[in-house]
This record gives sequence, C-alpha cells and structure tokens, in this order.
Amino acid sequence: MTIGATNGDHEYDRATAVKQFDESKIGVKGLVDSGATTIPPFFIHPPEALPISTSSTAPPVSELIPVVDLTGVDSDRRSRIVEQIRNASREFGFFQIINHGVPSDVINSTIDAIKAFNEQPTEVKSQYYTRDMGRGVFFATNFDLYKSKAATWRDTVHVRFSPTAPEIEDIPEILRREILEWDQHTRRLGEVLMETLSEGLGVKSERFKELSCLEGRVMAAHYYPYCPQPDLTLGIESHTDPGLLTVLLQNHIGGLQVKHDDEWLDVKPVPDALVINIGNILQIFSNDEFKSVEHRVLAHSCREPRISIAIFMDPGKMEQLYGPLPELTSPENPAVFRQFTLVEYFKRFVTKELDGKSLINFFRL
Repeated sequence: MTIGATNGDHEYDRATAVKQFDESKIGVKGLVDSGATTIPPFFIHPPEALPISTSSTAPPVSELIPVVDLTGVDSDRRSRIVEQIRNASREFGFFQIINHGVPSDVINSTIDAIKAFNEQPTEVKSQYYTRDMGRGVFFATNFDLYKSKAATWRDTVHVRFSPTAPEIEDIPEILRREILEWDQHTRRLGEVLMETLSEGLGVKSERFKELSCLEGRVMAAHYYPYCPQPDLTLGIESHTDPGLLTVLLQNHIGGLQVKHDDEWLDVKPVPDALVINIGNILQIFSNDEFKSVEHRVLAHSCREPRISIAIFMDPGKMEQLYGPLPELTSPENPAVFRQFTLVEYFKRFVTKELDGKSLINFFRL
C-alpha cells in the first residue's frame, strides 16, 4: 500500500494523500493488512503533541484513577457511593465502576462483535464507510480527517441509538444483536449514574432525566490496530468529550490516558469495569463543579487490537435552552456559562477538529 507515500523527487501533497486514503475506504486496519511498515505522513504528529517517554520504573500513576464499587447503590451504601462519584467528578472528571450489573458475557460479546466487524474483508465493511454523519450508522477513519492537522490511528463504527434510531436492517448483522443489547444495559446504567450525579450536586435525583439527558445516545466503537510507528502518531488526540456523560467499555489493551494536574495518567483496564467520564455539558450544568478533562489514546505496537466502545449520553431536545442549573446559581455563586441550544453547541463541535481546546470556553461568560 503506497497511500501517502513520499517520493524524494516530488513535493508531498497532503490533501491528495488524505483524499486517496479516504476514498479507498480501507481504514487503518486496511493499511496494516496491506503490510505497511511505515505510516503515511498525514498520520504523523508534531513532537510536542506526542507523549514523552518515561522510565519504566516510574510509579504506577494509573492507581490514582478512582474505582467506584456500585454494590448496594440502592441500599444504605448509596450516600457513600454518591460521595465517591462526586469527589471523582470534581477532581478527575474520570472514574471506573465495578459491580455495575452488566454481565461479563454481555461485555465480552460486545467487544467480540466490534472486533469481528473490523476484521471483515474490506469489500464487506466498506459499504458502511462514509463521511455522512447524518446517517444513523456509519464507519470511518477519523470523523475530522479533513479538518485535523494530523490523522490518528483508529477506525470507528458510529451508531445513533436515540432520539432517532436507525432502521434495524441498517445496523451490520455481525454486531447488531450485541450492540442493541449493549444499549439497553448502558441506558439502565445511565439512569443510575445520572441519579447519583444529581444527588452529588445536591439537586433532586430526577433532575437530569427531566432535562432529557438519556434521550440522546450515540455509540462510537473504536478499533485501534497494530501501528508500525506508534511513537509518531496517536490513537485519539487530546480532547474533552462534548456531551453530558460517556460510558466506555475497553478491552485489556491499555492506552487511555487522562490529564490531571498537568500529568498524563494511565486508565488501566480493570476486568469487567466501565470507564465513566464527565462531558462538557455536564460541567456546564454543574456550573463548573464537575470537570470535563482532557484525555487521549496512545497508538500501540501490540499485534492484538485495542477496542473501546463509548456510549455518549446527551440531552435529546435540540431546540431547548440549556445552561447551569438554576438551583446551583445565586448572587453569591453566579452562572459562569451562558445558555445555548444543542443545535448551536453541536454545530460548533462538528465544524472544528477534535483537539484539546474544549468547547466550554466559547460558552463561558
């Protein structure tokens, strides 16, 4: 595969290389399958955007990421669980949950289904490859491929579950049953998380449900194959999630990192755990009490793929005005964000590249 290859006698044409790669519909998995031993130049990031190599004797900073046990969330343990989630949301913007009620076999079958889709022949999966983000189901390498300064090493299947679900037959059969079941489980879990987050803010349990915060659900299932030059690129560059809340399932191949106090912390995979992170909209609703933090995924040289499946939960009423919850503002604690509609908010998100600059500052008063 010579997509993006350079010729010492000719000037490199990045735009042509990106277009050629995109129109091939092979994704980065296709580059690996073709036997590529180097990555195309448009995947190479400037050194300042890449991780700094650290000593293998460094302390295990991944242990700093909180792990919350949801056992007894409807019992007298609830107040303790709410406190742990509140503290994690304030300090890290990230935490992992265990004993969340989703069976291990469902977790494993969901990961296996995403893996199976990506490992189909190109001619099978390429029928879903598109830049049309309005479709309920689509497959692509980097939704911001043409806007970003450098591409990242992943392929992604997107499925919009709500508020407007795709036709069932539009979902690839190889993963259809598994992801529909995954959506059911994560929706129930989302209700529990939003209740505890509401309580952590000191407002009534149903507050986020009243704001339609379970009505917008989108899945982005990422496949990160072996990368021949992982020190030159990233799996996903540093960014904050735009929505309210993200529920993330990751397999055992590490690479997810969270920025905390200007240091990158590993989010070490925990068997059967789910990663929860606060999105920009929840930071706005909380009037800056909860934090949406930068995170990224490293490229890797493992022959086994890293797989992660994110469910993004957002409010569903696109024309409604949103902003800091009135219960959390007062003359002594004024709102620090202006109100906006989701139409305005997501329009700004999809017209910019995915980068570390949060959308939040645009809406800050």
